[in-house]
Amino acid sequence: MLSVIIPTDGVERTAVATLAALVPGAAAGVIREVLLVDRSNSDVMERVADVAGCRFLRFEGTRAAALAAGARQARSPWLMFLHPGAVLDAGWIEESTQFIQMVAASGKDRAGIFRYARAPYTDPGLRDGLKFVARMITGPSTEQGLLIAR
Repeated sequence: MLSVIIPTDGVERTAVATLAALVPGAAAGVIREVLLVDRSNSDVMERVADVAGCRFLRFEGTRAAALAAGARQARSPWLMFLHPGAVLDAGWIEESTQFIQMVAASGKDRAGIFRYARAPYTDPGLRDGLKFVARMITGPSTEQGLLIAR
């Protein structure tokens, strides 16, 4: 159902935290694939992707261009963009599934933005959960992820 795209800059610690939070989604069959799009010249993220069972794409360019490259490589009808270090709240699987079903039933193009349970590069005590906004958006801020139909 979902392809998760995470742009990385060769920093293992933040990517591993995000990957660990995605394990329940993979076990539930919600996540089809995870793509790590790395903009560094290091082999660290390629090894992380191999160990975690993720797809790996090395990319030179801006973060926005790296996200676009990941989207082009993704295989699923829905794309979830996450910042490295982001940890999703425990209810994200159910809320994502409900959002996708709502969009499918409406027949309208929609995107969902959501806040992380633990936002990247912020206080780990932040608990905003997954709050979707069913409207067209220009893109997520650094405190938000994006779920969008291909």
